[in-house]
Amino acid sequence: MPKKAKGLTARQVETMKTPGDHADGDGLYLRIKPSGMKTWLFRYQVNGRRHAMGLGSIRLKSLAQARDISRELALKVSDGIDPIQERRYLERKASINFMDAAARYIDVMSPSWKNIKHAQQWQHTLDKYCTPIADLPVDKIDSYLVMQCLEPIWAIIPETASRIRGRIEKILDWSRVNGYREGENPARWTGHLDQSLPRKTKIRAVKGHASMPYKELPPFWPILNSTEGLGARALEFTILTACRTSEVLNANWQEIDESAQIWTIPAERMKAGREHRVPLSNTTMSLLSVLKNQQRSHLIFPGQKHGQPLSNMTMLKVLQRLEHAYTPHGFRSTFRTWISEKTNHVHEVAEAALAHTIGDKVVAAYQRGDLFEKRRALMVEWSLFVTRLEEDIEASP
Repeated sequence: MPKKAKGLTARQVETMKTPGDHADGDGLYLRIKPSGMKTWLFRYQVNGRRHAMGLGSIRLKSLAQARDISRELALKVSDGIDPIQERRYLERKASINFMDAAARYIDVMSPSWKNIKHAQQWQHTLDKYCTPIADLPVDKIDSYLVMQCLEPIWAIIPETASRIRGRIEKILDWSRVNGYREGENPARWTGHLDQSLPRKTKIRAVKGHASMPYKELPPFWPILNSTEGLGARALEFTILTACRTSEVLNANWQEIDESAQIWTIPAERMKAGREHRVPLSNTTMSLLSVLKNQQRSHLIFPGQKHGQPLSNMTMLKVLQRLEHAYTPHGFRSTFRTWISEKTNHVHEVAEAALAHTIGDKVVAAYQRGDLFEKRRALMVEWSLFVTRLEEDIEASP
């Protein structure tokens, strides 16, 4: 403890001008800066190390108030408590929510991850599936709130849900180690959540073509675009053309008319048994240009075996690796919903773009054309939406 000094008076606090630290007693000092600014300072020593803790301006705390604070702090020091460390701990504990903790955890751990894209995947899935706890202080998160995140998706996308549970557990463990929460981890599996949720291996697969909501597609695009591999490029081509996966995987370079920006799929590869012309946007042509520079086959998306296309599971695995439960075929549904809700294109153009057959034989008899130019305008608009370039166009003069 500092030596007892002759105390200051309230008048001295107001009138003193000499720069420096002026002792009052019990570790309390009046600090006068060369600029004339006056603040209170508490000096103390813990474990042989000296510290100085600011207590604020004399305009905010009177001499009597500063003395009361310094006495309280001196008692803590006598009990072995470091007031500065205690204040930092309380500030941290009071200010951090789950997404703040997640961001700090990712910053700390991502340098050790082999794939730099893992950080992006972590952030994306937490943003998407952890809304019930996103803004809550980490010390307020309990088992009920964790279940609010997991239950809606556990049976639908068990693999992704299991990863999210593990990530919540890691973030809350980090929060406990760093003093932001105490007690058991509510996201722990063994002996805890395993009593409320079935093991993912016991869950029956959900059938059908799960489709991404169209609003999620523009934010997803740069993630897909930064993913390496031919499977990711095939998925991009599938999305941009809104074609079936079998049509995409078996596409070959002879079907592409680069000057006219048209891909002509022969009748024998079409579900309806009729030739289908696909208008290609500038973005799609740029993608094909990159692929052509790497050309090693007559196929645009060749597989490992000579003369064979990529496996039909390749694009699905890309989505799973990016932790999405959607299917490649589901993007056709995304495309169709977007047309209905966000554009003025008529039903016939939408159906022609998807190469759907016309159910009404009378209508089919009269509609002999393929509405190609209207479909070209549609596919350009779709490409701009997917890649967010429509925002640039709308913002330009």
